[in-house]
Amino acid sequence: MARRTLPILKQLLHSSRGSSSDHLIARLGLSCLESKRTVTYMPRPGDGAPRAVTLVPGDGIGPLVTGAVEQVMEAMHAPVYFERYEVHGDMTKVPQEVIDSIRKNKVCLKGGLATPVGGGVSSLNVQLRKELDLYASLVNCFNLPGLPTRHENVDIVVIRENTEGEYSGLEHEVVPGVVESLKVITKFCSERIAKYAFEYAYLNNRKKVTAVHKANIMKLADGLFLESCREVATKYPGIKYNEIIVDNCCMQLVSKPEQFDVMVTPNLYGNLVANTAAGIAGGTGVMPGGNVGADHAIFEQGASAGNVGNEKLVQQKKANPVALLLSSAMMLRHLQFPSFADRLETAVKRVISEEKYRTKDLGGGSTTQEVVDAVIANLD
Repeated sequence: MARRTLPILKQLLHSSRGSSSDHLIARLGLSCLESKRTVTYMPRPGDGAPRAVTLVPGDGIGPLVTGAVEQVMEAMHAPVYFERYEVHGDMTKVPQEVIDSIRKNKVCLKGGLATPVGGGVSSLNVQLRKELDLYASLVNCFNLPGLPTRHENVDIVVIRENTEGEYSGLEHEVVPGVVESLKVITKFCSERIAKYAFEYAYLNNRKKVTAVHKANIMKLADGLFLESCREVATKYPGIKYNEIIVDNCCMQLVSKPEQFDVMVTPNLYGNLVANTAAGIAGGTGVMPGGNVGADHAIFEQGASAGNVGNEKLVQQKKANPVALLLSSAMMLRHLQFPSFADRLETAVKRVISEEKYRTKDLGGGSTTQEVVDAVIANLD
């Protein structure tokens, strides 16, 4: 209790200068009550049965950070167990046994898969999303207490359509030296991503959804996307809806990111916006995320899923495990294990706020294992 109360007390002392002691004590008591659940979670019979999760360690730093998650899950005695499969970005396709495992378990935890640049090898990350119809990508970009950034009060959720747009993969050479790449936007996919964004906002008490587009230039394709968003918005009168052109969006993100809440985007724009928002809020190494469809979900580092680090980082074993640990907390909530998710998220945030164990990308020199050990030591 002391570890939890001390940062709250510091914050209240700072914000309550000039207030009476009675007022300070009252605020402290209220904050302590708000920091702990007071109404219990009532599971259904059998909800505590261990769940199988498909594990794909991936390339580069992937085995390091997925190994970190395995250690923390074991230390918490979380009711999950992993079915491990080796998949690498230089494969021509995802092995069928991996697809079958995810279909069976319905949930997967994945490290980064390297995406070749150019050539004829397609991205396995995109293959997985299309094969399992994981049409919604969600990246949560927010300030972490104790991690200084240029902007405060950032808490953005980027929801990106995952299956079409520029990522449709429809490219061909018309004549030598001329390549045509098709951007496909459909009413069906635009409408369902808009519905998911508004449903997410409704279920998470979010106040605003912003549609990101380039309909001033791509009037038919992005125009159809906007039309779908507008139609869905009318069904959620309690949620504010607005629109922003993608280039202005990027400028607004780096100058005043706190204005954004939930953002819904077509495929390519969402990739750019999510990575920009992640950089503003603390870096891709700490931002959680996942991909979800009607039946399956894959949890991974929120931004730059194809970023697998470099050889030096792997050799030194200094990859940042925070993003995947927080993504694992998202996974635990998805599996309806809320208390385990709360414990994991709280422990990670404590380690960040204490500023003792941080990897190089956060200004420290800790190894992956040192961060993992600190998270385990901070578990309630």
